[in-house]
Amino acid sequence: MVSFGAAFALTWFFGFSDKTGEEKKAVKTEKSNFLPEPEKTAKIGAVVTGTYVPMAEIPDQVFAQGVLGQCCGIKPDEGKVYAPFDGTVTQVADTKHAIGLQGPKGVELLIHVGLDTVDMNGQGFDVQVKEEQEVRKGQLLLTMDLKQIAEAGHPDVVMMAVTNSDGYEDLRWTVGGRVAAGEDVAEVG
Repeated sequence: MVSFGAAFALTWFFGFSDKTGEEKKAVKTEKSNFLPEPEKTAKIGAVVTGTYVPMAEIPDQVFAQGVLGQCCGIKPDEGKVYAPFDGTVTQVADTKHAIGLQGPKGVELLIHVGLDTVDMNGQGFDVQVKEEQEVRKGQLLLTMDLKQIAEAGHPDVVMMAVTNSDGYEDLRWTVGGRVAAGEDVAEVG
């Protein structure tokens, strides 16, 4: 009688399942399908629409040799620079020609507009963000006057340099030719 009572009480409190081990495994697998998998790579979008320029072809040795980290350039079609991922603005140059961002997987990205454009002292640039501001992919970061950059005698290639690229096992630029702003151009793993 005591055994029966104990068994009844334990079953009452802790439940009873007539599912086999295989059925339990199937239910557990079904539930785990609803959990998002952590991303294994971070994607970096193009900051402008234009023509992709591989690192070795950037007309500046500091960028072409990867001194600031692995990078690419984009010859822009228009004067708008957009956020390549969701992240935080870490730096805005006083001369408005460069912005630093930190994004997914700790990626630190320098967006540098034109070559030697620091000489323009901010003329022709209008920054839309400030340091420590959170940004979303596709958000307008700055505008630039391509005509004014050309008149000042500077190439208008926009560089995207992953300044902490040495810290990643895998960083690869995934496109070539024409790119649209926001289109994924790199993966960091």
